[in-house]
Amino acid sequence: ITPVGRVVYPSDSTSCVAGQCLRPPAAHHPDNKRTSVKFKMPPNSLFAVLLRSPWWISFALVGLIALVAFALLPAQYAVVGALGGLPIFVVGCMAAWRQLHAPSPARVAQALQAAQTMPWRGFADTLDAAWRQGGFEVQQLDGGAADFCLTKSGSTTLASARRWKAATHGVEPLRELRAAMEQRGATAGLYVLAQGSLSDNARLYARDNSITIVQDNALAALLLAKS
Repeated sequence: ITPVGRVVYPSDSTSCVAGQCLRPPAAHHPDNKRTSVKFKMPPNSLFAVLLRSPWWISFALVGLIALVAFALLPAQYAVVGALGGLPIFVVGCMAAWRQLHAPSPARVAQALQAAQTMPWRGFADTLDAAWRQGGFEVQQLDGGAADFCLTKSGSTTLASARRWKAATHGVEPLRELRAAMEQRGATAGLYVLAQGSLSDNARLYARDNSITIVQDNALAALLLAKS
């Protein structure tokens, strides 16, 4: 399971001893605000595509870069040129680790089938336990657009999972989840589905509103993490 940002809290720079301030507080200025910067890899970047691709593609690309470097560059620059493939080699190692530790297709199918037959209370408790194992504090919510409130490292994520058995999933439940996120100050949202299809408009809305769709392999990995 897949993603939550961090909140940076401003610190009090004034120190006082016996009622006397050693340093006066800085005057307020827009440039003095501390901001949090969260790196997010563009989904269509080369590295993101390689992470989603079979691991051997990255290593083949590294080999091709090295081959071209030694074939076209002068001898004294060939090694430097070959080292240009080092970032891709690192991505290949990450992809290999993920894919070798991913559940088998049979286990994925078994986990999804089990989720589709669970009653709501059993499914909710399974998700609760899986998120807690991932280091989140979990609060189950009664009613409303969100079913769970997850907190970790000072950030809040709302999760909607009650429609996990629905045959179709449109934009409306995602809009309701986004409204709940704004009301609670959540930095991200999760929408969980074990079956059915998500409309193209809903997928685009989720992408543009910090909502992650948890389905298929991602859902199976979450459920299997509990076991």
